[in-house]
Amino acid sequence: MTWHKDRGPGERRSYHHGNLREALVEAALALIREKGPAGFTFAEAARAAGVSPAAPYRHYRDRDALIADVARRGFEAFAAALTAAWNEGRPGPREAFNRVGAAYLAFAGKEPAYFAAMFESGLSLADHPDVRAEGDRAFAVLREACEAVIATLPGDRRPPPLMMALHIWSLSHGTAALFARGDSSRRAIPMSPEELLEAAVLIYLDGLGGR
Repeated sequence: MTWHKDRGPGERRSYHHGNLREALVEAALALIREKGPAGFTFAEAARAAGVSPAAPYRHYRDRDALIADVARRGFEAFAAALTAAWNEGRPGPREAFNRVGAAYLAFAGKEPAYFAAMFESGLSLADHPDVRAEGDRAFAVLREACEAVIATLPGDRRPPPLMMALHIWSLSHGTAALFARGDSSRRAIPMSPEELLEAAVLIYLDGLGGR
């Protein structure tokens, strides 16, 4: 984004046409990293973006709408990352499946502000169907990967794809949450998140006869 001063020193910055939405999203991401998705007001987001308290209403009806836009963008990028990792199951479903898990953890680690907006904002998905749609698209990648792995299991040990997808999602999300804090308040864990998730999935598949 580009900014310019059209007033005297110390007065409010103005923005080039078309940049306000992006400025607000960037401001929201910075505030989420600092305070969490529920820790700031609409006015604070405007101030962080360098605009008047009324300016955000040009694009968003309220703070939740801004957070929803951040969450939607996060899910969109998340789905793209999982899709790239899955790579249509090549060269084989098990290897590709492990890549999806690693991509889940990588996104949570590299994009904590987006991840918090996606999963910790308390948004009503009924009020924000675009967020739900992008979230469903990301989950569909995980379900597709589960379906491919299920096809490699013994015929009498194949769980319903939705159930397995929910189990693997819980394992992945729980692992990401365990490693979300990098400070001294986090309990020391003698494994990397990738090792922990891979071991958990291996135990899960072993219980289904899939070793």
